[in-house]
Amino acid sequence: MESGSNVNAAMEKDPDCYQEAMGNGVAADGLVVGAGDVPILDVGEVQLDDFVGANPDYNEEEEERKYFRRKRLAVVKNVLAASLGGMLTYGVYLGLLQMQLILHYDETYREVKYSNMGLQDIDSKMLMGINVTPIVALFYTPVLIRFFGTKWTMFLAVGIYALFVSTNYWERYYTLVPSAVAIGVAIVPLWASMGNYVTRMAQKYYEYVNYKEEHVLEQQRAPRGAYNTYIITFQSLFYGCFHLSFVCAQMPMLFFLNSYLYDLNHTLCNVKNCGTLSKGMLPGFNATVLQSLPRSINLIIVESVLMGTAFLSMLMVLILCGSAYRPTEEIDLRSIGWGNIFQLPFKHMRDYRLRHLFPFFIYSGFEVLFVCTGFSLNYAVCAIGLEKLAYIIMAYGFSAAACSSLALSMLRLPRQAPLLAGAAVHAILLVGLFCWAPKPRGPDQASLLYLVAALWGLGSALNKTSLSTLLGMLYQDKERQDFVFTIYHWWQALAIFVVYLWSGLPMKAKLSIMLLTLVASVLSYLWMEHKLARHVLYRVPKIPKPRHKVRGYRYLEAENSDETGSEGESEQDSDGSQEERAGPGGQRHQQKCAYEQALGEEDGENVG
Repeated sequence: MESGSNVNAAMEKDPDCYQEAMGNGVAADGLVVGAGDVPILDVGEVQLDDFVGANPDYNEEEEERKYFRRKRLAVVKNVLAASLGGMLTYGVYLGLLQMQLILHYDETYREVKYSNMGLQDIDSKMLMGINVTPIVALFYTPVLIRFFGTKWTMFLAVGIYALFVSTNYWERYYTLVPSAVAIGVAIVPLWASMGNYVTRMAQKYYEYVNYKEEHVLEQQRAPRGAYNTYIITFQSLFYGCFHLSFVCAQMPMLFFLNSYLYDLNHTLCNVKNCGTLSKGMLPGFNATVLQSLPRSINLIIVESVLMGTAFLSMLMVLILCGSAYRPTEEIDLRSIGWGNIFQLPFKHMRDYRLRHLFPFFIYSGFEVLFVCTGFSLNYAVCAIGLEKLAYIIMAYGFSAAACSSLALSMLRLPRQAPLLAGAAVHAILLVGLFCWAPKPRGPDQASLLYLVAALWGLGSALNKTSLSTLLGMLYQDKERQDFVFTIYHWWQALAIFVVYLWSGLPMKAKLSIMLLTLVASVLSYLWMEHKLARHVLYRVPKIPKPRHKVRGYRYLEAENSDETGSEGESEQDSDGSQEERAGPGGQRHQQKCAYEQALGEEDGENVG
């Protein structure tokens, strides 16, 4: 204490004494630091130094790597959530529709439970609503996706499917038919937004893997084919999950309805012809298929489980799926003008690549509905009974889900290989089915029927996965993917409508139409690849530049963005905004959201 008072006295007389005291071991705060003594620092200084000082263990590059690794995991989570959500949604829809149609087909069930309400007439109008409404989907689907955004369109469509499930608690004309029409409205937007979403996730994953590349930092166009690996992988994952929906759809049949069904000797007693000799939807099938009527409470329990599953899929899309675009990109996507958004799907049809793929789009709709109706009823049910229907569809679903991974061969083989392989499998099966008429009530033919269902699943998996992957590879511009996938699923919906119309035709006519469509699809696709190899110019419609009506708030990172008229002062402001991207280590990078007009991804394209 004496030493401290001496130093203070010396400082009052001569301020320079303080510097000398420091040199002799006297601390600045009046504490003596002698030889061998440990300095006693102020607690506040220590805490401040720990707070603002540089951390010697901090590795900026390592932290950035961890940051983008979390981003990549988030993208994988998004794809899994969207895939599982789509699987549950479609599985619940197919399972409920299948159970409903079987129950309403039974004559005793209709008379005892609903008297003269006319359930069969309601079912026919309901199927018409589901199949006819998508015809006009091309007019509104892009507008919905641009207005709500990709994720929210998915959520809205999944919610409409859940609404369809809820109306089955009260089966009346004014509940079933409007909900069926709503399903028809939501079909194309759901699958178009799903295809767009998965493709966008593949592109984002590429950006997070190659975050140090200059074109990624500057938000410029990636090199041609850069996204292909991730598009192939993510589309294979998505369709692997999607085809499992056919398996999920059979759970109500397996665990509930099968215990009420008559065996094949009763249901098929009047059936004379099967397979290629049949006409319409299994003529001669018994009007009563239920040996006892299910109790209402049991039906409510089953429908409640389905409703809970539909609600779970809504939550998965809402909570687990992240956005497909940045908020500023979402604004730009819809600010090109609603008239342009309405016209662009029709303008994209001038591109010969899409025109040559139209036959494959149509065949894709033919084959998936044929396996669920024509093959399942006129071949499988006709031979081994209605009680085996669930197992036939499950064989198809499991095979298609497993074989979706074969599309990964596009990583090593030419991109034509999986699509043409799937077409070859289906062509062989169609010729075989054209010549085959199973014997009615012949359980010994079950193994062959299961084999055909599994092989059809192989061809279906290669067909659907390859088509979506091919569209993602050909149209990598994120501003036009929703239009392209809308066109794809709209043609599919048209094909499903045609299958609905031809239900009364002979089986030979159905198989002939499918085979001719498949041959035309293969030839058209090969001609498209030939023209691309020769670098034939194709027309890609110009997408207008965003027209921003709101100024200031959106481009706060851009220089002078809050000034009146700043967006029109330079070409840079009219093309896009300067968006700040914060890195994990305190780095902030200025990124340019450049909305270049797509000249295409191949050499020698022409903008029309």
